[in-house]
Amino acid sequence: MTTPRRPLRLANFSGYLGDRFTALAEVLDGDPVDVLTADYLAEITLATLSALHARDGRKGYVDAFVSQIRPQLPRIAERGLKVVTNAGGFHPAALAEHLRGLVAAAGLDLNVAHVEGDNLLPRMAELRAAGHALPHLDTHEPLATWGASVDKPEGAQPIAANAYLGGWGIARALAAGADIVVCGRVTDASLTVGPCAWWHGWALDDWPALAGAVVAGHIIECGPHATGGNFSGFTAVPGMAQPGFPIAEVAHDGSAIITKHAGHGGMVTVDTVTAQLVYEIQGPIYLNPDVTTDFSGVTLEQIAPDRVAVRGAVGAPPPATTKLALFADIGWQLVNTVFVTGRDIDAKIALLREQLIGWGGADQVDELEITRFGRPDCGPGATQADASVAVRVMATAREPGPLKRLAGGLHALYLSSFPGVHLDTGARRVNEPWPRTEYWPAVLPVSVIRHEAVLADGTRLAVPHPPAGPLIEQPPSTEPDAPTGDEPTRDVPLGLIAHARCGDKGGNSNVGLWAKDAAAWPWLRAYLSSDRLRTLLPEAAGLTLRRHELPHLHAVHFVIEGLLGRGGSSNLRADQAGKAVGEAILAKTVRVPSALGDG
Repeated sequence: MTTPRRPLRLANFSGYLGDRFTALAEVLDGDPVDVLTADYLAEITLATLSALHARDGRKGYVDAFVSQIRPQLPRIAERGLKVVTNAGGFHPAALAEHLRGLVAAAGLDLNVAHVEGDNLLPRMAELRAAGHALPHLDTHEPLATWGASVDKPEGAQPIAANAYLGGWGIARALAAGADIVVCGRVTDASLTVGPCAWWHGWALDDWPALAGAVVAGHIIECGPHATGGNFSGFTAVPGMAQPGFPIAEVAHDGSAIITKHAGHGGMVTVDTVTAQLVYEIQGPIYLNPDVTTDFSGVTLEQIAPDRVAVRGAVGAPPPATTKLALFADIGWQLVNTVFVTGRDIDAKIALLREQLIGWGGADQVDELEITRFGRPDCGPGATQADASVAVRVMATAREPGPLKRLAGGLHALYLSSFPGVHLDTGARRVNEPWPRTEYWPAVLPVSVIRHEAVLADGTRLAVPHPPAGPLIEQPPSTEPDAPTGDEPTRDVPLGLIAHARCGDKGGNSNVGLWAKDAAAWPWLRAYLSSDRLRTLLPEAAGLTLRRHELPHLHAVHFVIEGLLGRGGSSNLRADQAGKAVGEAILAKTVRVPSALGDG
């Protein structure tokens, strides 16, 4: 019997395109690790890259990654590190070739491979001819209905179509000697699953171990999210001005320890790890092309400062389908901000709307959203900024012309509108609309995907699909019994009792709320019904909610269907990806038993 290898140490250095540029250098200055992982492809990022790739087929990968890694290649080679990233975006082959040129110019011995099979845009006609309806993941509408209308019966025409691949292509590339593996649209957790499967020699059906790696990958995929970034308890996080990046130590059985680089900012606690565990999930069942993972039994234990043990993931065969991310240009959009100061705020905003629709060009756009942010403070000592609110004006149209007229209308308000009207004249004047890209998450049989690892010499290694099983649905949504008891109560912000983390998946927003103290868990689970959430978040009124409990985490998790419209790249919200939903809920005053502490 082979002795299991020591745990693999993986360090993340990017959670999205735009994450801290110095992160790779910071991580290389940190603690010893075996594998560096970098995730760049959020759904909104994919929308941006898809438009870039559509304009120039030679582009579409993440240039920032090249700038990050170029000066660090000697250190990576010297230490024998592996690097796995999805920075390949829509053209992983081009990025891999670019990196090979940099490696050769530096005289280094680093082998670069890439993973292919996710780009299905060239095969769309073939897939449709074969009868694949490519239904929407949430609404189940066939792709043919996307954007179809009387004047546009052909509907939206995708400019990108990328299937979510698993980690076995990465594992094959590493086993063949690759030092840097460039991927396109693999799942975020695959950046961890692939190296773990290679390192530990797992089989395609090692479900418990694979499930554990998915959980570990999910925790570290968003970088500082696991060390205190975007955490509702941020005021207690040391070094919060520059939180460090996480490390996952994944054992042969898939269990993991989450930690961070010693001396770097941030912290790793049960709460910071819980925050990432409940981020952007759709319930306890987490679907991945490699394994279906059940989060409901996952436990967290603080075993030392900045060290949290993660155990209890349950794995099962993945479904026979995967997600296909399609993007299409659906028109144009324009956004500007008007500032309103002092008294009669509602009357001023009403006049603004009337003028924009009456003569400001808004009568010709397809959609108009006017949103007020904040309430004015006009008390003694208040500054002009205190007494002002921001009013965001967003509009969309199929063609740019109407939006250009609206831009002119906004700038024509100064002498004809309410007293004090002004835009931010210190900012660049908004005159030109920009393209609007919409996301369609389709369902596609895995069997049609040709998953391959491509080595530096051009050798193509076919990647087998894991044995599939039946689709495991999320458990039924549950509702608690109403709180009972007549003990004394007090009114406090919910954030004194609970933490929250929220995110996006297509048009759905999710939010997980968990008790700061185990003693508050019985009250929290009983209090947070779906109806209660609609009270705390009025925007959810009329929307379908799915509610699940994660008792081991002392958490209640909600999916709010349709809160984000058709997705983060195309809805009209300022918070397009639903990143502040949890903070809005935690700020609400609730009545709690007086015996509960302040967290």
